[in-house]
Amino acid sequence: MQKSLLFVLLVYCFIFGFLFREIGSLPYGFFVEGLIVLVIITVAINAPQSFFKGINNDLFYCLLIWFGVSLLEALNPEASIIGWVAELRSIALYPFIITWLSLIIFKSQKDLNLFLVIIISFSVLATLNGIKQLFFGLSAGENEFLQANAATHLLWGRLRVFSFYTDAGQFGASQAHIGLVALILSFGEMKAWKRLALLSASAFCIYGMLISGTRGALFALLAGGVFAIFLSKNFKAMLLGSALAAFFVGILMFTHIGDNNYQIYRLRTALNPEDASLNVRLINQQNLRKYMESRPFGGGLGSLGYNGMLYNGGTYLSSFPPDSLFVKIWAMYGVVGLTIWFAIMMFILGKCCGITWMIQNKQLRIKLIALTAGFGGILFCSYGNEVMNTMPSAIVVYLSWAFIYRSPQMDMERNLLPLKEHLTI
Repeated sequence: MQKSLLFVLLVYCFIFGFLFREIGSLPYGFFVEGLIVLVIITVAINAPQSFFKGINNDLFYCLLIWFGVSLLEALNPEASIIGWVAELRSIALYPFIITWLSLIIFKSQKDLNLFLVIIISFSVLATLNGIKQLFFGLSAGENEFLQANAATHLLWGRLRVFSFYTDAGQFGASQAHIGLVALILSFGEMKAWKRLALLSASAFCIYGMLISGTRGALFALLAGGVFAIFLSKNFKAMLLGSALAAFFVGILMFTHIGDNNYQIYRLRTALNPEDASLNVRLINQQNLRKYMESRPFGGGLGSLGYNGMLYNGGTYLSSFPPDSLFVKIWAMYGVVGLTIWFAIMMFILGKCCGITWMIQNKQLRIKLIALTAGFGGILFCSYGNEVMNTMPSAIVVYLSWAFIYRSPQMDMERNLLPLKEHLTI
């Protein structure tokens, strides 16, 4: 039961933006907590002893440390307690609780396979809805959202597609993330129709990234691709992949091929160091650096972004555009908190690479390469956009961590299976 509820939560995190826009009037964000509480209650009733099984690892302790740091930010006098409570949910509580529950609930490759089917299927569905928005028009709820966010979602008369998600930035980054995962999975050993389905899903998702107009999503593909090539342990693949990546980036940077297509033209600007939007961000960060010099522990949780405007209006940070998840954490936690967070993320990424490198089962290993590369890509993409702490990218990353850390047990069980069959015979 708890497993089914956790998968329901995963699906819900893909569609609650759609429910909010089309139905409205309900606190859909709080339903995430409601489902989490239901999972906890179900575990407590059915298997209370499992709460502390499978969590004695550095992933759990890293997230516990980050949660503790976030709790201490309640003492920061710069921001309000209400803003702290509101921000704590997405920045520290969700990664800690969801990863904890995933570590104790998901145990088999069957769970991993269902996870992959869900995230790829709903991402393809999201692209189909995005195509509908672009070519066939918006629903009433979508149009209302666009009117309220025209400054960021209607550029030079062209729609930045957002599909089911909170905004176009999250849609583009998520599609790049899942498109990369599907592409890597297609290199595994499988039937031809499955390979074709994965390649088609990848193409759909990458097209979704393009029509979102999210330029930073390109770096999810590039950074994730680097991790995938490295983890493949294939020297020829490393050389070929590096050459193809360099060729692709070269075309974007040094030619005008495809400029007549708006999506390609906008993607090309992501690699332009003289881009006006990039320079504005750099100037903003320089101004923030001066402000943060006297605040090593930051301005407190909920001091900027949506919660900043809502609960801490009138302050300098409340009007500061965070844009980047890295910048947002820097502003809220200060250089001390940013250093801790970045060290934790890099440690988890390195450990995921190490676990994936050691897995023997080829079918399992290609799935772990996809998840690790996806996490690496979305982490580096979050340097330009605030995406890794927003649904559905957030829950996909948290569950990916859990599956990667669980994979040595899956690999061991798979290796012991022939021995069990032999002994049975």
